[in-house]
Amino acid sequence: MTIKNSSIFKVTSSPHVLTPETTSKIMWTVTLCLLPSGLVSVNVFGIHALWVILTAIASAAITEWAYCFIAKKGTALSDGSAVLTGLLLAYNLPPEAPLWMVCIGSFVAIAFGKLVFGGLGFNIFNPALIGRVFLMASFPVLMTKWQVPSGIDAVSAATPLAVFKDQFAGTNVFLSTDIINYSTRDLLFGIRGGCIGEACILALLIAALFLLYKKYISWHTPVGFIATVALLTWAFGGKTLFSGDIIVPVLSGGLILGAFYMATDYVTGPITRKGQLIFGIGCGIITTVIRLWGGYPEGVSYSILLMNTSTSLIDRFVKPKRFGEAK
Repeated sequence: MTIKNSSIFKVTSSPHVLTPETTSKIMWTVTLCLLPSGLVSVNVFGIHALWVILTAIASAAITEWAYCFIAKKGTALSDGSAVLTGLLLAYNLPPEAPLWMVCIGSFVAIAFGKLVFGGLGFNIFNPALIGRVFLMASFPVLMTKWQVPSGIDAVSAATPLAVFKDQFAGTNVFLSTDIINYSTRDLLFGIRGGCIGEACILALLIAALFLLYKKYISWHTPVGFIATVALLTWAFGGKTLFSGDIIVPVLSGGLILGAFYMATDYVTGPITRKGQLIFGIGCGIITTVIRLWGGYPEGVSYSILLMNTSTSLIDRFVKPKRFGEAK
């Protein structure tokens, strides 16, 4: 028998099922989903927040371009990963962060959080969080100076998490009644002190629903993360479920941003759904421990980075069973 079109028997390497989704498309889509929250932050905290965002993105892009130029490699800016890293770093910074500090953070994020491992796809830690943690260790005073919403310069205010931690520890640094001033509306729309990415939690949640719909992320890590923080805070926070204190830990700080946009990173997180759920629960446990008993009122960044180190171990123990293989 003669086969006229032998190409139908052509054997190629995987992947065998292709989709129109690409790394570049996913990166730029996530970036666009994050923009509404940033615009609200600029409206809430003032124009300096916009300069922080633009500086972080530009510094990240220039760092990656410079590396590609020096290493004589093709530019990778088109994939959008450097822009997204800069944007996420900016969202983890105070609105009044000095621009020189922002440049340093972006350089560290790209150079030591990504390029030192070989570039996109090889890094074991979330680059944006590497930059944030470096800045927190190097400039703790500047990284914990929170601006009062409405764009008033040179005025600082306690974040809801700081007040919550003070209430829990009984240190009386802040008035225990201060936490009552933060309504659910204030927490959802960013009408309180905090990082740029903490403004308009509602916008982050709506965009996250779109990413879930597009299947760019799965629910396992975010739900495991947020539910664990909520449950443990209720169990060990010293308050009843109906007191409203469970809302503050969930909607305050970087929990929503971290759970949906950083813990779900393809490269630094587990591959399987079961592994992602374990990863999220682990992040939630570490975050709660740091928030309640640690030295900082926030622990999202540290929890994700610590769990990044266990990703390969999680993947090893929850890998799918291979059928047809002899024992």
